[in-house]
Amino acid sequence: MTTALLGLGTYRVRPLTLTETVTRAATDPATAWIDTAPNYLNGKAQPLLAPVLARHSIPVSTKVGFLTEQVVKDAMSDGALTIDDAEHGHCLSAPYVRWQCARNRTELGRDRLDLVFVHNPEHRASAPYEGLRDAFTALEAEAAAETLTAYGVATWDGFDTGTLSIPALNQLAVEAASTRRHHLRAVQLPVSLVTATAFAQALDEKGPIAQAAALGWQVYASAPLFGGELPHLATSELTTLLHPELTVPQACLLAAASCPGVTRILLSASTPAHWGQAQAALQQPAVPITTLRKVLDVLAAD
Repeated sequence: MTTALLGLGTYRVRPLTLTETVTRAATDPATAWIDTAPNYLNGKAQPLLAPVLARHSIPVSTKVGFLTEQVVKDAMSDGALTIDDAEHGHCLSAPYVRWQCARNRTELGRDRLDLVFVHNPEHRASAPYEGLRDAFTALEAEAAAETLTAYGVATWDGFDTGTLSIPALNQLAVEAASTRRHHLRAVQLPVSLVTATAFAQALDEKGPIAQAAALGWQVYASAPLFGGELPHLATSELTTLLHPELTVPQACLLAAASCPGVTRILLSASTPAHWGQAQAALQQPAVPITTLRKVLDVLAAD
């Protein structure tokens, strides 16, 4: 077994430390990755990233879906957003998705986007697959125009609730691209010792993580420390079981990175020091599946 690679998530990174943390994340060009979104840091994440990204050739994943106040104003002015979608705060229409992709390129200072996630499609309470169909069609058009390398779906609870499934997403992408050689190549979902449904399923080669891995997709694990709360919930005994030489946060991070099928862990490290600690944790051997099962069983019993 091998552990997943580490990627920098920017949802919780402090603006004042963003440049320094990205620079630290870029120290290993072979594995570096940045995950962001146009609505992160109140819409400031991507413009703040642009100067440091200009100095470091790091792959970036961004998103489409959620609307900021400024995005609503600008997209409506450009005719890419309806009043109904603006009031809902979330949009996956083809015109808006293509507009947001262009804006993402501008804000990030990139001519081509590495990966664009459709952001929480379950936010659309009714018929999420209708929104996804529009989004996938637009993203396939972006790929055809060579302004996009790949796209994916980022969800919080879409797989747990049964709203989304890997086979259905794959079929939708086939239909959008009119070929099985589509550009849907990634999913992002929470994987931690707390958000453990998909985690536990993956240990038995089942569920969305195993299904995505079987298709050759990348699987990005978000919130591996459950928004920073997990280290306060885990016990020292649990840490000893996972890896006795690591701190509680490091052990919890290593556990998520050891989940079969997960290819990258997205961590919103608040400081370069935290990033260094995370790097050190993921250099350790993967936690055996038998140990992961034991840990999840203990947590489930609490």
